[in-house]
Amino acid sequence: MNIDLSGKSALVTGSTAGIGYEIAKGLADSGASVIINGRGQDKVDAAVAKLGREARGKLSGIAADVATSEGCGALIKALPEVDILINNAGIFEPKDFFKIPDDDWSRFFEVNVMSGVRLSRTYLPGMLKRNWGRIIFISSESALNIPSEMIHYGMTKTAQLAVARGLAKLTRGTAVTVNSVRGKRS
Repeated sequence: MNIDLSGKSALVTGSTAGIGYEIAKGLADSGASVIINGRGQDKVDAAVAKLGREARGKLSGIAADVATSEGCGALIKALPEVDILINNAGIFEPKDFFKIPDDDWSRFFEVNVMSGVRLSRTYLPGMLKRNWGRIIFISSESALNIPSEMIHYGMTKTAQLAVARGLAKLTRGTAVTVNSVRGKRS
């Protein structure tokens, strides 16, 4: 399938490697102007350089930690509007339920859920005003089939589904879509 995204801008959070990098490559190959995001400037620059050799679309990068409101604020200041938002940033780890401290629960929620909430809350009004936009949350099968060794991770992926579902209802009747897709780690 050939999708033409010429003239569209796409932000992919957590896109210096892995699933996010491949999504950014696909969007760039479809003609979108893609913004790579990661926490460190060196990794962002390296991903933009590598992707520039592999993809045909316009590329740039913004280093910002989307796990924090300050990081999201810095990203939004540098990129006030976007047509396509891919909420890919996420963390996971296997850990015994009885050994997961409160700080880990909070950290997982901030990275896996609140990053997408903050960015969607900012970019969605512009999409609705322009009557075109796409927001995609990269979820996991762990959202529905919670692994016993990653309950904290599964909880955040279930929360992501709830956010995406609610936003999809909010955008009903417009040309803005909100979806969740299951990411697959290789």
